[in-house]
Amino acid sequence: MEITYREAVKQAIRDAMIRDDRVFLMGEDVGAYGGCYAVSKGLMAEFGEERIRDTPLSESGFTGAGIGAAAAGMRPIVELMTVNFSLLALDQIMNTAATIRHMSGGQFGVPLVIRMATGAGKQLAAQHSHSLEGWYAHIPGLKVLAPATLEDARGMLWTALQDPDPVLIFENVMLYNMTGKIDSNAGAVDISKAALRRKGRDLTLITYGGSLFKTLQAAEDLAGDGIEADVIDLRSLRPLDDATIMTSVARTHRALIVDEGWRSGSLAAEVSARIMEQAFWSLDGPVERVCSAEVPIPYPKHLEDAAIPQVPGIVAAAKAMMGRA
Repeated sequence: MEITYREAVKQAIRDAMIRDDRVFLMGEDVGAYGGCYAVSKGLMAEFGEERIRDTPLSESGFTGAGIGAAAAGMRPIVELMTVNFSLLALDQIMNTAATIRHMSGGQFGVPLVIRMATGAGKQLAAQHSHSLEGWYAHIPGLKVLAPATLEDARGMLWTALQDPDPVLIFENVMLYNMTGKIDSNAGAVDISKAALRRKGRDLTLITYGGSLFKTLQAAEDLAGDGIEADVIDLRSLRPLDDATIMTSVARTHRALIVDEGWRSGSLAAEVSARIMEQAFWSLDGPVERVCSAEVPIPYPKHLEDAAIPQVPGIVAAAKAMMGRA
């Protein structure tokens, strides 16, 4: 039976709530409306208003309430409608959730999961098309996840709810309608490991989230020209799985990073720096990056497409690295 990405997330929430009565969901329109992206549709009817909680339009307020509930022993899932709205809760996330274990000398933790939509492609214009997960990956005390596959969308949430510290999950808006099948044996997913999604020999393509499937398509196109690429899905942005990255680069000797964030100060810049620090002598050329243009994401579809990484741009960058431009 095929399901969508949003249904995989819903399954994860529902199953977690059945297994553990400490788990509850809170956020704007998650209850009666069923969620801005229909992830929680029907859950209020099943679990009631105590466990599917509609909140006021106050990201700082209800994120703070989630932090307090987690510190008191509950297992809240806070849904922030989009990543740009998370900036209204940044003080709570960075100065409270991420620091309580440190500030209390290990006496308290915050087993909180925060989910939010990220990325561009839906013509939501400059204020609602951000890819800011790299910002959050900068903050010690947080784990930052970017599930791209159906199995990860479901299984990473299960694992995150068992973590004693705050976990942020970034769900790319372009993935919610993606359909596929989940293996009946698929369960919880390790939230600290990258995944090798395709094996090659000539270069390593490193990406995550909504760019994974573009990168896989680019790898297929490159294979048609005799260029075989490893494709690494980072999955976890903090912590980064350096070992998987360096193992691949040691074999292929070239690395190209695809990141929907802006190039300056990006997650791609961090991954590039780590490759230079740990695998410099394995490289046959500079690490390269394909990132979003340094502009507010435009509204017109043709300009939006031009502003974010696309398959032709990834292919062109890879061919240039191989001297095949």
